[in-house]
Amino acid sequence: MNINLLRIFYYATKLGSISAAADALCVTQPAATKGLQRLQEHYEIKFVNLFGRKLVLTDAGQVLYGIAEKIFETEKQADEVIRDFQERKKGHIRILASESFGAYYLPFIIIPYSRERPHVHVCSNLLPTELVVEATASLNCDLGFISYPIEHKKLVVREILEDRMVVIVPPDHPLADKGTIEPLDLDGQAIIMHENGSAPQRILEELVSKFHLTISIPLEISSNEGIKRLVAGGLGISIVSENVAGEEVRAGKLAAVPLTDGTIRRKFFMVYHKDKYFSEALQRFVDAVYQWSDEYAKTIS
Repeated sequence: MNINLLRIFYYATKLGSISAAADALCVTQPAATKGLQRLQEHYEIKFVNLFGRKLVLTDAGQVLYGIAEKIFETEKQADEVIRDFQERKKGHIRILASESFGAYYLPFIIIPYSRERPHVHVCSNLLPTELVVEATASLNCDLGFISYPIEHKKLVVREILEDRMVVIVPPDHPLADKGTIEPLDLDGQAIIMHENGSAPQRILEELVSKFHLTISIPLEISSNEGIKRLVAGGLGISIVSENVAGEEVRAGKLAAVPLTDGTIRRKFFMVYHKDKYFSEALQRFVDAVYQWSDEYAKTIS
């Protein structure tokens, strides 16, 4: 089989169009279209049907796509192995993380690791959990850190952190003086909410359902920093991981009060492709994650 023609078929199917495949492979659209035609003509079988610009796989195409996916994932793994042998004492680690973990926990892993291994280039970006999962499954990053558990046939999922949730309020708010907050204390409150699908949003939904709470949600925002500023400005209260509000609580800008139900905690998970090649640099980073996780657990137990 002509691997270049297979590559055009794979990327056209993966990205949803011939033009997108052409851009990804740095060829012209007519060349990509011709390559797809040649592949089908060679085997005298239809792998895709074109409906306008939309590609729809035939039964044969679905089987071929599954095989092609394995081939090009293996190609990525081979590149990584060779690159590791080339660099050996150097390294490059690509990390994607959900906003809460990436901003408030991951730096405490990266800082000591980078001090010990300054030759290793660590690149970290923040994305929603679903995009972290997608990129990790496609081998477009080495490690992912996500905010809720998932099941994925291509990924290994490891729980690394459980943290307590707290209610954050302005220092002069009536709830600020309470030692703990009962779920019913949230009744009638204006609550600034994380984006749909986030762990705090799921927790709040469970509390509302379980205790029949009536709340208002004046604002929904995906940034923890934005949420903290809005709460400090008196626009509402919110629920976040305890560590997220630590700096503002110490500075007296916010008060953080735990819920009486100690089981209301959120978890974070590390994910990686089940066939991922672990270079020496990456393995040492994973070891650092587990070591940090064990130490952090002792501080909140």
